[in-house]
Amino acid sequence: MAGCAAVVAVVLAAAVAGARAEGLVGVNWGTMATRRLPPKVMARLLKDNGFNKVKIFDADETTMMGLAGTGIETMIAVPNDMLAAVAADYRRAKDWVKMNVTKYDFHGGVNIKYVRGSRLLLTWSISSVFFLQLICVCDPSIRFVAIGNEPFLTAYNGTYDNVTVPALKNIQRALDEAGHGSAIKATVPVNADVYDSPASNPVPSAGKFRDDVAATITDMVGFLNHSGAPFSVNIYPFLSLYGNDDFPIDYAFFDGAPPKPVIDKGINYTNVFDANFDTLVSALDKIGFGTLPVIIGEVGWPTDGDKHATVPYAERFYAGLLKRLAARQGTPLRPHTHIEVYLFGLMDEDAKSVAPGNFERHWGIFTFDGRPKFPLDLRGNGRPVMPAGARGVQYLPRQWCVLNPNATNTTKIADNVAYACSRADCTPLGYACSCGALDAAKNASYAFNAYYQAQGQVPAACDFQGLAFITHKDVSQPPCNFSVQITETHATAVTTNTTAAADSSAPDATTTRVTVAMMMALLFVLVLT
Repeated sequence: MAGCAAVVAVVLAAAVAGARAEGLVGVNWGTMATRRLPPKVMARLLKDNGFNKVKIFDADETTMMGLAGTGIETMIAVPNDMLAAVAADYRRAKDWVKMNVTKYDFHGGVNIKYVRGSRLLLTWSISSVFFLQLICVCDPSIRFVAIGNEPFLTAYNGTYDNVTVPALKNIQRALDEAGHGSAIKATVPVNADVYDSPASNPVPSAGKFRDDVAATITDMVGFLNHSGAPFSVNIYPFLSLYGNDDFPIDYAFFDGAPPKPVIDKGINYTNVFDANFDTLVSALDKIGFGTLPVIIGEVGWPTDGDKHATVPYAERFYAGLLKRLAARQGTPLRPHTHIEVYLFGLMDEDAKSVAPGNFERHWGIFTFDGRPKFPLDLRGNGRPVMPAGARGVQYLPRQWCVLNPNATNTTKIADNVAYACSRADCTPLGYACSCGALDAAKNASYAFNAYYQAQGQVPAACDFQGLAFITHKDVSQPPCNFSVQITETHATAVTTNTTAAADSSAPDATTTRVTVAMMMALLFVLVLT
């Protein structure tokens, strides 16, 4: 038996070491796309790149079944539009847990520990001697349930303020009663607009929760502390730069040499991420929960759609972030601390709302078809490499829809371009974007092709009142790529993503998120001047 115990110790130690090497960060998997890769292809993409944690914005059955057998720890979500019902009726909470959590739970064995997102179960087999087998559960490993997404945004005008915490409590109670509560925790992803520092003293130590939600947040935080769940927040340094040319660009990254750091009680803040995070820590401390664990539900950098949304900037941001996470650097108020982080996001999503800005469709570290954009140190070993691309991707025929150079009714071009761009993604055509240097004819061709590909290359989608024709010559003009879409068998209808940034039904909320970030950036600038 002592020998068996030694084997257990060795195997578990090896598993934990592997988890540290491959589980540096999680990632958000959004699905706001006109045509999507199959969930199994996506799940394999996650595994191939060492992601052991993923955050999704619903509990969609096809997505969940795609994750089945991978052992990837998953954060699922109760959407905002269900919060009132779940808050008012505990039976609805029980039903939701039954359909979206218990349904995927594996019964049997002894749940030892989560390692690399899988539950390791010990089972004994008897032959001539006893020996140990470690088996991996073949169901999705649900770790967190997100109660809404950014429900306290000011743009919602208090719509969810009175139902979010009751919904949180009902879901956690249902998880507990179903036997999941020790392993699965409910939390509420919030936007950084729930806390700030006063304009008269815009430093992290002055951080406090917004007056209109302070009592609600205090109640929520007390419950999270009691249940053992973390506080979840979304932080976007990119938004400090967006639309704010006065913001010092180096403060958005981790490797700059700021001419004048923000000094707060002897602490030098050299980047906006640390300042934002520690503003939250200060706000938590003021209500008596300064040591509550905090996870970053969303953080990232877009690669197109704005002059600051570029591949080099994204690579720079992630290089600094991942290096700090691997070193467990923490922040000034929480030094030498592991911060659990979910990158935003996995894939570009061409059907997201552009109300906050054209960059919203370009947050992915992979393109729409699973091609990596730049090297990343996802395993925390100090060696950035190009991530593994999606395998088994099938494309439509290599053909494009472009402006016919012999077209005579050119007065109709503008209207047809507008029509195409209202139904397909033309955000790369913007100023300082990847296709911003195209001439007028290429602009029209890009718009026509974007629509044609989104429609699955049906011939009728390449007419535009006789202005367009189909060509088999790739007309891409680097860095501008004229895409060929994936096949129909890999396409899925656009679904509603409940994040404020992705929900086309809530443009005001998304715009407010950007506005709040810009306001915080302006306060940060005031300290520097």
